[in-house]
Amino acid sequence: MSVSTHRRLAFGLTAVAAATALLAGCSGSGSTATGTAAQSAASGPVKLTYWAWAPNLDQVVALWNTSHPDIQVTVEKQASGDALMTKVITAAKAGGAPDLVQAEYQAIPTLVSNNVLADISRYDGSAASDFAPGVWKQVTLGTGAVYAIPQDTGPLMYFYRKDLFTKYGLTVPTTWAQFAADAAKLHQESPSTYLATFSSGDPGLFAGLAQQAGSSWWTSSGSTWKVGIDDAATQKVADFWGGLVKQGVIDNQPMYTPAWSKALNDGSEISWVSAVWAPGVLASSAPATAGKWAMVPLPQWSAGQDVTGSWGGSSTAVTNESKHQAAAAQFAQWLNTDPTAVAALVKDASIYPAATDAESGSALATAPAFLSDQPDFYTSAAKIAATTAPAAWGPNVNVAYSAFTDDFGKAAQNRSDFSAALSGMAQTTVSDLKTQGFTVSG
Repeated sequence: MSVSTHRRLAFGLTAVAAATALLAGCSGSGSTATGTAAQSAASGPVKLTYWAWAPNLDQVVALWNTSHPDIQVTVEKQASGDALMTKVITAAKAGGAPDLVQAEYQAIPTLVSNNVLADISRYDGSAASDFAPGVWKQVTLGTGAVYAIPQDTGPLMYFYRKDLFTKYGLTVPTTWAQFAADAAKLHQESPSTYLATFSSGDPGLFAGLAQQAGSSWWTSSGSTWKVGIDDAATQKVADFWGGLVKQGVIDNQPMYTPAWSKALNDGSEISWVSAVWAPGVLASSAPATAGKWAMVPLPQWSAGQDVTGSWGGSSTAVTNESKHQAAAAQFAQWLNTDPTAVAALVKDASIYPAATDAESGSALATAPAFLSDQPDFYTSAAKIAATTAPAAWGPNVNVAYSAFTDDFGKAAQNRSDFSAALSGMAQTTVSDLKTQGFTVSG
């Protein structure tokens, strides 16, 4: 499941497995890379097509087109998430793929395994140094290949109601053990009030929490995949949240519903485990609470740790079918690392940039209006983003996410064992890989 468009817009400025031999073998096909100025002079400007969903991206691309007359890029607006991934794969098989595509990180292994994305490592220069290692790994699949340039990211953080924490005598939790204790204390004192909710409709958040705990959901050796969705790290996360739901000390209702918004507005839910784009969502879901929230790093599994996961994010990838891969790679790197381009992405396309310099740059100098009394919001966010753990994606994330929604949805509703739900999710994912023809171990 993707980070939905409404969450990206609400922001207001708004991994990864080692590649298999199969995936590596898929990356080298396609047209030869061209797109140099010399060629352009002889045959006219190189023309590139870019499929993407970020809002107002055409305004950012216009800056490139003005300064690069030899390479002209046209944005074709698309739906996000699985819809775009399916469309790109279908188009590639029919010989009609674009030159560039906005690809969510978890979609990259699927696109590579379907021979859609080109390895642009010979064109990316020193781009790796512009991004946190955990972010960069998501576009390399842990090998020497580079399948995209990171664009935006969603590091996880903890948002809480300052006034209500004071009212109930709570201190901000720095560990998950303290979070659990606070949840129990709060609900005992005020039975109609919850510290947070567990939302079975948001597998991306659960994946980010497992990422923070050190999980690797997909790994590979040679041409063989291993699914680690039910590994010890994820079991720990599932047992933690399942225990809180079973005890009834946190809510078990989905997020992004009228009931959830009401709980945030009236103070019956007083914190939210979310990502950097949360202030925009809070501004639309809980407008009456503006100025009453603060952001801090995510609670840790052990005192003194400093690591986070991520919820959402995308990249700019070049397709195998592009006849101008060098030019496309040049544009992708400019779009996501050039200071002027990234500042425009922040302002016009409502993204939180993946480039580390941009995260502390002038484009993010002002805190979100909803948290205007936390002027260091983006300075703190940049420090948190730098601690993002590597994520581990595989070729069938969409299947795993759908299984999460089904299995954890039933478990949350029934307040039953989350371990069984996790096992079911893992089994579904393994079965699907085998059905697709992948070799699976374990």
